[in-house]
Amino acid sequence: MTTLSIISTIIGWIYFACWSLSFYPQVILNFRKKSVIGLSFDFLLFNITGYACYSVFNCVLYFDRIVKNEYYDIHGPPIPVQQSDIAFALHGFVLTVITIVQCFIYDRGGQKNSKMGIGLAILIWISLIVMTILGFSKVFTWLWVINYYSYVKLFITFIKYIPQAYLNFKNKSTSGWSVHNVLLDFSGGVLSLLQMFLDVADSGNWSIFTGDPVKLGLSLLSIAFDILFIIQHYILYRKPKVKGYQTLNNDNNITNNSSNNNSNYNNNYNDNYTDQIIINDNLIGENDQ
Repeated sequence: MTTLSIISTIIGWIYFACWSLSFYPQVILNFRKKSVIGLSFDFLLFNITGYACYSVFNCVLYFDRIVKNEYYDIHGPPIPVQQSDIAFALHGFVLTVITIVQCFIYDRGGQKNSKMGIGLAILIWISLIVMTILGFSKVFTWLWVINYYSYVKLFITFIKYIPQAYLNFKNKSTSGWSVHNVLLDFSGGVLSLLQMFLDVADSGNWSIFTGDPVKLGLSLLSIAFDILFIIQHYILYRKPKVKGYQTLNNDNNITNNSSNNNSNYNNNYNDNYTDQIIINDNLIGENDQ
């Protein structure tokens, strides 16, 4: 192994750590509150689909000799998938499954998936099934099929960021949105991009970018949206520390409730939860402001 390849491997595991750690605050939060109120079920539906697709893409391209040879015939070595990519995809899938299980165990305040979210997910899964059948029928090569899986992951990554950015803009606040997740995600995106440049420098093959445009796209999308979130949090909508719970309704009327009245809040929870913000003084510290 060359020096650059060793550095690339190290950076790959560091970005894996950054991106993977960003999953845990939500799982821990749900466990502490014994509630998933305020967590978007559509986000989880899209996320489980995205990580399932990305896991298939990484595992097949890395382990399957036929697909690997198909890639070599078009782009040449090396393949753009490393062990850290596989670990990240599988870890993300498992943590998303755990979060979904929490939705069945803990209080969800009557929340459910939207019809639009379910409809879009069904269309995506139908397309995946059709593409897989076409792969078995040899209408398309398996490399083409798994590339489609990866594009689905990229599409889902794009659409899942938009609601949070819009919600921050609409409420003129980032309260309840963990900036630590954003910083970890941003670090992972930068390191993933750096790893790809190091692989290009080591191999002299720029097709590493074209051969795995999804990895490049995931990094760029993460960096772009995280920069937006950082600007929203630290510049546009910087707020002082808030105690207790607040509900921001459609009329922009703010009602304060103590943490002891959390059960009353749950009973009155509006299904249109995207227009609400829940703030817990146990969850927002000085570093979140």
